[in-house]
Amino acid sequence: MIERRVSFGLGSALTPVVRSLLLVNAVIYISQLLTARMGPEAALLRYLALRPDQVLHQFALWQLLTYQFLHGSFFHILFNLFTLWMFGCEVERALGSKRFLHLYLLSGIGAGLFHLIFNPHSAAPVIGASGALYGILVAFAVLFPERVVTLLLFFVLPVQLKAKYLVAIFIAISVFSGVESQVFGVSDGIAHLAHLGGALSGFLLLRLGPLWQDWRFTLRKKREWRRMAALKRKEAVKKQKQEEIDRILDHINEVGYDALPEREKDLLKKASRKVSDD
Repeated sequence: MIERRVSFGLGSALTPVVRSLLLVNAVIYISQLLTARMGPEAALLRYLALRPDQVLHQFALWQLLTYQFLHGSFFHILFNLFTLWMFGCEVERALGSKRFLHLYLLSGIGAGLFHLIFNPHSAAPVIGASGALYGILVAFAVLFPERVVTLLLFFVLPVQLKAKYLVAIFIAISVFSGVESQVFGVSDGIAHLAHLGGALSGFLLLRLGPLWQDWRFTLRKKREWRRMAALKRKEAVKKQKQEEIDRILDHINEVGYDALPEREKDLLKKASRKVSDD
């Protein structure tokens, strides 16, 4: 079996969700540029960037979603959108658009939560789609572990790696940088632990997704069984009452209505009222 290769270059058409995410991120970045004259604390950054202290103490929970669509520089958004285009289309084709969108957004939210755990009192804003993209990268490595990816090291030297090794290197760098930042206080301004949170979220979502679907299917099946059982019980009761009414009517034909016991007369009256109500 010949393994497909992935290289940086024009490929097949964009998938729907990837196309929409590229467009939304680009539009929001242009909006950031247009509002940049308002200062570093422009409205978009002030309200939409992820700030752990605001999320935990002011319940700004929307920031766990909105921070994913903000970027700090042209090269920041360029690299992120290039990575999304590079790997996202394949993952979307494999998972389907709906599941891919869930994976992307929830990986970004997981990245934000991971950052909150280790920086609960930080007021420094976190922005960027990197956490969500780490979830997509992990999904790519899980779905296509043997796929060979061609990279341009330093934008000059072509390097070929299998997807599982490439993603493992990215994660290792984030682990080392994250520990360096948390333990030794060495910071390069990148939320490396958020990257790890995105990678972990992507892996769990991909692995637990089928289990969740199976659980939902089982739940729906049990609910349908209960509904059908209730209908059968209702039909059985209805059939039993109808049989008793038929018996009483046969009895009337034999002895007349006046000779019926009071219990049977009451039963006929109730049945007549029910028919009228229905």
